[in-house]
Amino acid sequence: MSIRRLPEHLVNRIAAGEVVERPASALKELVENAIDSGASRIAVRLAGGGIDLIEVTDDGCGMDRAEMALALERHATSKLPDDAIEAVTTLGFRGEALPSIASVARLTIESRVRGAEGWARTVDNGALTGEDPAALPPGTRVRVEGLFEKVPARRKFLRSTRAEYAACLDVVKRLAMARPDLGFSVEHDGRRVLSVQEGMTRPERVAALTDRELAANSVGVDFEREGHVLGGVASLPTFNRGVADHQYLFVNGRPVKDRLLSGAVRGAYAEMLARDRHPVVALFLDVPADQVDVNVHPAKTEVRFRDPQLARGLIVSGLRRALDEAGHRSVQRADAAVMGLWTSDVPAAAPPDLSRHPSESWGLPWGSDSVHYGEAPAFAGATGEARVTGGMVSDRRPTFFAPPPQARAEPAAEPVPGVTSFPLGVARGQVARTYIVAEAEDGLVLVDQHAAHERLVLERMRRAMSNGGVAAQALLLPEVIELDEPACDRLEARLAELAEFGLELERFGPRAMLVRATPAMLGGGDVSALVTDIADELAAFDEALSLKERLDHVAATMACHGSVRAGRVLSVAEMNALLREMEVTPHSGQCNHGRPTWVKLAHGDIEKLFGRK
Repeated sequence: MSIRRLPEHLVNRIAAGEVVERPASALKELVENAIDSGASRIAVRLAGGGIDLIEVTDDGCGMDRAEMALALERHATSKLPDDAIEAVTTLGFRGEALPSIASVARLTIESRVRGAEGWARTVDNGALTGEDPAALPPGTRVRVEGLFEKVPARRKFLRSTRAEYAACLDVVKRLAMARPDLGFSVEHDGRRVLSVQEGMTRPERVAALTDRELAANSVGVDFEREGHVLGGVASLPTFNRGVADHQYLFVNGRPVKDRLLSGAVRGAYAEMLARDRHPVVALFLDVPADQVDVNVHPAKTEVRFRDPQLARGLIVSGLRRALDEAGHRSVQRADAAVMGLWTSDVPAAAPPDLSRHPSESWGLPWGSDSVHYGEAPAFAGATGEARVTGGMVSDRRPTFFAPPPQARAEPAAEPVPGVTSFPLGVARGQVARTYIVAEAEDGLVLVDQHAAHERLVLERMRRAMSNGGVAAQALLLPEVIELDEPACDRLEARLAELAEFGLELERFGPRAMLVRATPAMLGGGDVSALVTDIADELAAFDEALSLKERLDHVAATMACHGSVRAGRVLSVAEMNALLREMEVTPHSGQCNHGRPTWVKLAHGDIEKLFGRK
């Protein structure tokens, strides 16, 4: 087969495969061009998630007729006045975006230089179809219609309209975060979904585009080393999310997704966050132009540092110093139940009746080994009042006026159960309000109460799903949870499946969900955190998979929120109920994250510790 030179239209289509992967890729190139043109305000209009229409309007310098024709040729750019590509300071510089987009869509450019007439040029899938005068304010308007309409092999690989829209919105958010001095607006299908004004400070812009609570639960980052400057905002370790999608990294004002930088963020929070939790950060790294190569990826989303260890160390050190200065700060969210105690009249709680056996108060089968799989023993809350919910272990938040749990001085109306009948032994106490100490026939057992109960709740949810669905507990007053619009879209698309898990949701405007019921087995918990984490989990799913196919992930997320927390004081009766349920529950030896739920010190090991062996 002989070698031939490829025709221009085919070259452009090949280039489009590298530059224009999806509507968000085309939108990114157009918004970057608008920023490089010196615009102060950029307006974006989308239709059909960007598949049907992308329109970007700016008030930048504009182009005349000759420049417009040149801009549609490959490798033609105004951003490299000389050959020093390593000194580039603009977001774009390749000169491939416009001809690549024009080869796979219908592209219309309208532009006007101040003091001159406007001009329009239309290219339909690589063919010039029109040139006309245009009436518009100074600046440029670019319309992209019918992306991949004549390339069905590419179009069929696009995701749903909602998914493509979410990707487009994320692109604009990242670029808007990088330039708080510019104003941005986004409309989708005729509805305004984002609007930020020019002249904002960096922390203000980050808070406006992420989470309004971030401003009160974050620290400022300001660190410099060897000419490299790190700035931005980082959340407190206790303000975290279930996925890493809420981490925004910028190098010299350019949004990047770099494994080195992401790894540095994980390293900085390594000792302060669980492995499955991620901080919310927006970090801006400014380095000398000759210390970073931005020309390593067609879409310019990756960079290469001349000294990668210096960049990584800068992020780790800068974040840790900022978090160290935060001291003892933690997330400040007002608890509705606690706040209600300051306004309502609560009668003093009656002292507990110590003449009764604990099993009478808690509904527990004290000393009984008749617990069967699928019928978990009752497990009441720490307030001392009985709480039997379908024979399931559940957590209840203590109140200021509750009597202290009688966990160490409970009279034995019956003989204390022997250790021989129970593999995990009998509870003898609690350490650090986190670990249960139990005595077994062959040694000492230590149980992580949160990890153990998390596994028990997960196994209950699995059984319930295999039997037709999880029972739901309706809320007396539905709770409104505010989320960003893509997260609400993901939840709305899965309403029927979530209802099978006992979580009944309803769309409540563009950026909110109404929670009408929660899984009954979870008891009272933080509904907002539960819904937020599930929305994050859905973001990582393949749309082709149902929630049932991702049962373990969704159920594990719910189970974590419905579990007894570390730091909760338990009574002896509660601890024994937990041990008995662990003995009849499969896989109770490890939590949902793979960590052990209990460990045992054999008698021989204890004797070695004291030199008896």
